[in-house]
Order: sequence, then structure tokens, then C-alpha cells
Amino acid sequence: MQQESAIRAEWANWGPIPMECDAPFLKVSGELPRELNGTLYRNGPNPQFDAPGAHWFVGDGMLHAFLLENGRASYRNRWVRTPKWLAEHDAGRALFGGFGRKLPDAPADLTDGGVANTNIVFHGGRLLALEEAHLPTEIEPGTLATRGYCNYGGRIAGPFTAHPKIDPVTGEMVFFGYNASGPLTPTLSFGAISAAGRVTRFERFESPYASMVHDFIVTEHHLLFPILPLTGSLQRAMGGQPAYAWEPDKGTHVGVMKRNGGTKDIIWFRGENCYVFHVMNAWEDGDRIIADVMQFEEAPLFPHPDGRPTDPSKSRARLCRWTFDLAGNTDRFAQTYLDDLSGEFPRIDDRRAGLRSTHGWYACANPDLPTFGALSGVVHVDGTGKRLSKYHLPAGDTMSEPVFVERGKDAVEGDGFLLAVVYRARENLSDLAVFNANDVEAGPAALVHLAHRVPDGFHGNWVGAS
Repeated sequence: MQQESAIRAEWANWGPIPMECDAPFLKVSGELPRELNGTLYRNGPNPQFDAPGAHWFVGDGMLHAFLLENGRASYRNRWVRTPKWLAEHDAGRALFGGFGRKLPDAPADLTDGGVANTNIVFHGGRLLALEEAHLPTEIEPGTLATRGYCNYGGRIAGPFTAHPKIDPVTGEMVFFGYNASGPLTPTLSFGAISAAGRVTRFERFESPYASMVHDFIVTEHHLLFPILPLTGSLQRAMGGQPAYAWEPDKGTHVGVMKRNGGTKDIIWFRGENCYVFHVMNAWEDGDRIIADVMQFEEAPLFPHPDGRPTDPSKSRARLCRWTFDLAGNTDRFAQTYLDDLSGEFPRIDDRRAGLRSTHGWYACANPDLPTFGALSGVVHVDGTGKRLSKYHLPAGDTMSEPVFVERGKDAVEGDGFLLAVVYRARENLSDLAVFNANDVEAGPAALVHLAHRVPDGFHGNWVGAS
């Protein structure tokens, strides 16, 4: 009975917390590695007010910052004060429902429903909170104060992905945006920002249909844009049906473009129907492009156009390898599952982003527990997808995205630490867990204990003190 209670309790961590706080001198179990000097920033939805019919994806962004310094730890959290958050704060109630939909009693002149709730990255001297339907929101490091939208001096416009890719060799950040011609349109934008923070490219092109394009693929010389059948429809939305729905008849398409090429040269490949939220890594192998992704057979969390749910047995992600033969006489790409373990939130040593990598990690489910879909552990794989080690939390506890931090700038690939926020169901509290990245099976080497929980969220990144 105690185990069943704990398992049910983990769903409570989807709910928001009502406060902002600072917590210095946190208790640490074990010993924090002295090489860890910097801040883990994490982002996720934390609605300021309940809104009828609002999807979990559209809750207001809340940032959680764990400062680690000389074996000590402190914590700070703040809502991202977007125009939506400020308007609702002043009104004392929700003004938006799901995916930018205003509630009937919202002011007529209110148009911005951005939430900045998905990721947070540091690039070109700026700390940016990201959510794929709007521009980046600049954040003040340390204080977490919101500075406002960042459009790089007017050089970019429209949606900006929550998953830009930073080239480890040049420092360039490559990005894209979907719905680039307006809500639920098939136009995509893409561009690049130099290591110094200057926009060097910004263009648009048309994709086969309007789709939720959460992530994309970048290698040394190519960009790949997955257009997968989680479709967007303004007509559906205006008719009271789901704005986004699983529509497999649209087919799976991936556009391949050279990084130094143009949109007119995009080659479209086709594959078996699937959905992918997150890419682990991708690289070039002669005339082939290899991409390791977390692939669903059917999109989770969204229904069919008529409101019917997708098949839960097909709505779990597994590590899958996509292979594109650029020299072959085919427009099909191969999809090969590398493991049957359910998982999500894949990460690598970011010094190998877009290059062949030999280490990867992701949050995984425990197939021995009734809550098979809950992410309750972490797995370490090699460059072929083979499991090297695995660790599972106690029943009911859940794991966030594991973020890799190298031991030092000269450390070999994979030599470092994994940082992940863990929810403890029995105590209704959260810890920051620090693992040895090459020995996750040994469990956390250190735990930083909070006096409250951190709600289930999305993505984060480490920013070193230097």
C-alpha cells in the first residue's frame, strides 16, 4: 500500500508551486565535487493561475537556479515575467488558455501569450529563457530578473526554438522557428548567431504542412528539419477542436539542407510515421548522416483530430537511429530502434554536439514498476546505443533531464558529472542529484536537499563560474 501511495503521488509533481524563494547554505549529503563551480539553470511550466483547458505545455515559465561553489550549494527560483505573466499578475487571474488562446473575458488589446517555459541557454554573453512560440527572453544571471525579449537589434523575428544548437568548434548558435508566418502555418525560419552574439543569417521557407517541430538536427555541414504528423490547424482551433493533433495520414518528412546552402536546395526524405520531441546527437559519416533521437510511434499528450486519444502503448519514446544516405538513389531514411527502454530528455557531452559522440545519457522508465511511463532513472549509453550502466530511483520518485558537466576543459569526452533534479514522492520534496557520469549505476555521489519540491519541468543547462 505504501508503494502504491508513493507511485500515485508522483503525478502531484506536475502541479505548480506558489512561491519564489532564496535558499542559501543548503544541506548536502555526500560531497559535491570541487570541480563543480557554476550554476545549473532549469526551466519548466509553473502556472501563476489555473486556466480552464490549459495544456501543461503552456504554463508560465519558472526558473530554478542551483549555485554550486567550492563544495557548497544554494538555490533561487523566479517566474519569468513575460508580458502574459505581468498582465495576469495585475489582473489577479488567468487571461489565457492553451496555445495563445485568450479567455473570453480577457482585455481586447492583450495579444502576447508567451510563457518562456521550456529551456534556458547561455550564449554570446546572454542568458536566454526559451519557448518555441516566441522570441527569446533575456534573463539576468544570478538574480534571475527578467530583462525582456531579445531580438538581436531587430535582426530576428517570430518564433525561436527552445532547442538551438551551439557549434562546439566555432561557438555559433544555429536556431529555427516553426509557425513563422503566423499561428499554425507551415512556414519555418532558421538562422545563425555568432559566438560574439551577432546574427549572421535569418531566412524562411515552406514545409510540407504545419507541424509542431520541437527540435531539429544539426551536424558539422548540414541542417535537418523534421516535419512529423503532430499537425497544427487554425481551422480546427477556430472550430473548437484540438489546435494540435496526431494526423498520421500527413506522413513523416525530414528536410536536409547544407549549412552553407540555400532553402531551394532542401532535399526531403520520407520515413515511417513517428514523433520526436528530442534529438540526442547527430553526425556525418561519409555520405551518410546519422541521428540518434527519442522516437515515439504516436505522439503523446495530444489527441487525434476528433479528440480520440492516441494509443498509450505507442506513445512512449525509445532511442532510435535515423540514417540518411545522401548518395543513395532513395528518398527514404532508415529508422532503427537501439533499445526497448522507455526514456526521454537525452543529453551528450556538448563538446561533441554535431560530431560523432561515444557517450549519451537520458532519463528512463523502470519497466518493473506499474508507472512504466514515468521517468524514474538514468541510463548511460555508448556511441552505438548500447547500455553501459543504469540507475533507478526508489518507487514513486522521478528524474528530470540529466545535464552533463565536464570535469574540466581538457577532460576527455564523458569524463564529468550528471546533474538532475529528483522528486521524492514520500517526502514531497526535491533534491539535486550529482552523479559520476561514467558510473551512474553507483547512484548519486552527492545530493543537495531542498525544503520544497521542484515541479516536473523541461530543460536546463550548466553555466560555469568563469
